[in-house]
Amino acid sequence: MASTTATPEATLRQRNVPASSKKAKNGVSSDVETDKVPDAVAPAKSGSELEYKLALVLITGLAFLTRFWGISHPDEVVFDEVHFGKFASYYLERTYFFDVHPPFGKLLFAFMGWLVGYDGHFHFENIGDSYIRNKVPYVAFRSLPAILGALTVSVVYMIMWESGYSLPACLIAAGLVLLDNAHIGQTRLILLDATLVFAMACSLLCYIKFHKLRHEPFSRKWWKWLILTGFALSCDISTKYVGLFAFITIGSAVCIDLWDLLDIKRPGGALTLPQFGKHFAARAFGLIIMPFIFYLFWFQVHFSILTRSGPGDDFMTPEFQETLSDNIMLANAVTIDYYDTISIRHKETKAYLHSHPDKYPLRYDDGRVSSQGQQVTGYPFNDTNNYWQILPPGPDDQKLGHPIKNHDLVRLRHIVTDTILLSHDVASPYYPTNQEFTTVSIGDAYGDRAADTLFEIRIEHGKANQEFKSISSHFKLIHNPSKVAMWTHSKPLPEWGHKQQEINGNKQLAQSSNVWLVEDIVSLPADHARREKPEKKVKTLPFLRKWFELQRSMFWHNNQLTSSHPYASLPYQWPFLLRGVSFWTQNDTRQQIYFLGNPIGWWLASSVLAIYAGIVLADQFSLRRGLDAMDRRTRSRLYNSTGFFFLAWATHYFPFFVMGRQLFLHHYLPAHLASALVTGSVVEFLFSTDSAEPEYQPSKSGKKVAPTTKRRLSARERLAGQSMAGAWIATAVIMVLVAFGWYFFLPLTYGYPGLTAPEVNRRKWLGYDLHFAK
Repeated sequence: MASTTATPEATLRQRNVPASSKKAKNGVSSDVETDKVPDAVAPAKSGSELEYKLALVLITGLAFLTRFWGISHPDEVVFDEVHFGKFASYYLERTYFFDVHPPFGKLLFAFMGWLVGYDGHFHFENIGDSYIRNKVPYVAFRSLPAILGALTVSVVYMIMWESGYSLPACLIAAGLVLLDNAHIGQTRLILLDATLVFAMACSLLCYIKFHKLRHEPFSRKWWKWLILTGFALSCDISTKYVGLFAFITIGSAVCIDLWDLLDIKRPGGALTLPQFGKHFAARAFGLIIMPFIFYLFWFQVHFSILTRSGPGDDFMTPEFQETLSDNIMLANAVTIDYYDTISIRHKETKAYLHSHPDKYPLRYDDGRVSSQGQQVTGYPFNDTNNYWQILPPGPDDQKLGHPIKNHDLVRLRHIVTDTILLSHDVASPYYPTNQEFTTVSIGDAYGDRAADTLFEIRIEHGKANQEFKSISSHFKLIHNPSKVAMWTHSKPLPEWGHKQQEINGNKQLAQSSNVWLVEDIVSLPADHARREKPEKKVKTLPFLRKWFELQRSMFWHNNQLTSSHPYASLPYQWPFLLRGVSFWTQNDTRQQIYFLGNPIGWWLASSVLAIYAGIVLADQFSLRRGLDAMDRRTRSRLYNSTGFFFLAWATHYFPFFVMGRQLFLHHYLPAHLASALVTGSVVEFLFSTDSAEPEYQPSKSGKKVAPTTKRRLSARERLAGQSMAGAWIATAVIMVLVAFGWYFFLPLTYGYPGLTAPEVNRRKWLGYDLHFAK
């Protein structure tokens, strides 16, 4: 499973060679190698390469046709175009935004918009907004994924060709992607998956071409394909973080390859440890260091373009925000003094720190007892119950007019109820391990409960004696005696809490979800001298510091995508195509776009995956019982070449089972592409058998001569002497059935023509939640 090629170390059983095999001419380069007989005449070239080239041209043309056909429909925003079209506009306006995906794919969209002279004025706010009315070059944007999607079909074909498979096998693998409704649907809209899948396919192709040059290590071509493999991998992970799965695929193959190189009994002689070190270093450079450099480069471009303040500011620290021009923080940050009245807001959930006269219930639903103190909650709207006066720690402190600084101890007085914020060793409503927040009277706050009402202002990344400011000072409010941080979350309280957010004390101080900010100093008049600020210059931060901060924020928010979605699905549903996603509907014309794969193609590919696993298990069982049912070259292809494709499928599929975030059908597209490769390979295996293997020729002394050099066999040579009729018939049947599936679900993929209710019903094969137009 280490690679797509048969290992040169395999010892082949020797059988007679048909004459037709000896006369085979130059065809497609095969990864299957055999021993070349000394002084034997190499086979001449055949015309099979022309057949492969013509088929490549034909299938590429069909790929462009299926992706570009009716690409201007619909002429309005569809599904996640609201996100990725918007991001392209922000790039063109140089306005800072935040997204959980790396920038490469979005930069390509922005580049396409720049090429056609688009200025980014439209922000893709709502699904259904008109492109025509807003004068958006949406066809140019959609052309980018369409081009990449069409080229993906060509790359799939070339993967099979470079791996030495027959023409029918190449056509089946490419055809399953060519006529797949899910691949077509994702590549006709302003979405990232076309870039992701294309980069993943290119990484497989480049690695195959690199591995075929393993007998020419450190040559110019060897280095070229190694670096191109790394570049493709970098583009993959620079589009979406699931591109990491391609690294696992290639990395697994490389590890097995390096393990083979360590073998002291390897044909051609053992490598010395310095020689092995060179191989290891070259692969580490080409597949780890160079991809990481490319990955950093796209973020450098990202930061260089986005220089203006925008909607992404709130996700970043104040230091980062100060590197952006027109930032509201630069203009509105005001130093907070003791006795100011402020409103405090949670950075992530945007809820205000709030209190009201209602009390906690005596007992919660689980039977736990509360303090029955005054409720302290998180409230999403601005309200007078959000106003808190910030007081010094002692009642006699003369600090009026003095600024609050980092690490100062303070008390917070709730203005409306004239009580003081307190936390104590009582379990919170939802978290038995977290402390309850409540308020107490001023008498208690400066009497018996004095210690429990003290809180530390701890500014994020703050320095000693740094002044505490509104807007810019992101901070954690640490309860001084117990050292818990004030925290909230989005789960609403029951009716007794008016479905507001719970506020409690979190023992995990380091969590970024503990961060709050002062939104405004409500006691400070608008014309007060403290609000008058001189113009500030935009600051700078080192690139790596900005990159680390953005990475941390991206990973955290990606992990928070756990809320339910009506069209979310689970990984076990994907290979069987149990549900899709509604992208767009238009009741007037009865048109809709429903993201769904070609059921016939997906079910076939999933079945073949099971067949492949069964073949390998049966072969292993037979070998254990002393039965050898296939020759070694066939087994080598089955385990190495097909095994590599199966590995790509597994590494792009099984990791999703341990993810806790929202998942959708489109996450299976890279794995589906790999399953198409497995299908083409297994169909060839089932409907054709390798020709007999060459025999060692006797020398003049009558002894058999061991092989001295290696030569690759083309698919034409490898399959010479046998009829390919079975493979062609299987290919024709499969393609006809897949074409029927593509055509039958075509209205749901292209968005037209509109379907009547009975026509929709006929397409609900597995209860697909299709939309019925009124």
